[in-house]
Amino acid sequence: MEIIRRHIETQVLSLTGLAIGGVDYENPPGDPGLFGPDSVCWRVHGDFTSMLVGGISALLLQALHPLALAGVWDHSNFRDDLLGRLRRTGQFISATTFGSQADAQRLIERVRAIHLKVTGHAPDGRPYAAYDSDLLTWVHVAEVSSFLKAHLRYLNPALPGQEQDRYYAEVARIAEALGARKVPRSRQQIEDYFAAIRPELRCDERSREIVRILFDAPAPSRLAKPFGALMMRAGVDLLPDWASDMLDLSQSERERLLIRMAVRRTAPVLRWAVRSGSVHRARRRMGLPIR
Repeated sequence: MEIIRRHIETQVLSLTGLAIGGVDYENPPGDPGLFGPDSVCWRVHGDFTSMLVGGISALLLQALHPLALAGVWDHSNFRDDLLGRLRRTGQFISATTFGSQADAQRLIERVRAIHLKVTGHAPDGRPYAAYDSDLLTWVHVAEVSSFLKAHLRYLNPALPGQEQDRYYAEVARIAEALGARKVPRSRQQIEDYFAAIRPELRCDERSREIVRILFDAPAPSRLAKPFGALMMRAGVDLLPDWASDMLDLSQSERERLLIRMAVRRTAPVLRWAVRSGSVHRARRRMGLPIR
């Protein structure tokens, strides 16, 4: 069983930011990072399955904003290295959540520097800049709302509303450090934000190309192929109905039920297998037992 567990763990960690290296989650001892182990974001961001489902859903959602999409389209090699992009995004989220204070700040400064170079014009002629505070807020809200929704669906549906609001208030700190402004800090503010921004969202040829790339991306291994297909379908299922309608990604109620059942059966196996993820290493840094 230990051989099987280690094999699964190796496959899982190869998909995360840990595969890049460069962040030591186990040092310095006692450093709580930006949030510490009592934070809600440690709980939400610590589960691989729900974070992967939420991350896929967030990518699909972000593809509906023409200016945010233009920056990725013009300045990213996602078409040729989708896994690399996912790993880099995962590393940023993990490092700012679970890394030491120094590593978290270093990653934030690095991303701010990258954003300064990401400028251009969308197909309709409008200028964009990755450091634009409104675009930063959009990317942040799409991500964290998806992460929390996946957490509620696949790990802890009983998370109290007060704790959900605390999660949004905690992670707003990262968005603001990157330059975002007027960042929503509660469930109601998130809901109001989506209602206000929906008229700016579009599904165009680029949006549909993002969907195609995500669904056609090669699996890193034969073992990961069926798992990846399931996670993609779960990411679609997690989308708000208005977003899946815009992307023309309809699923029947029966299909949604089967997807959720399959994820709930898969997730405990991954939680059993993974014992050296970012959250586990951070807990060791803090001298805490591994859950």
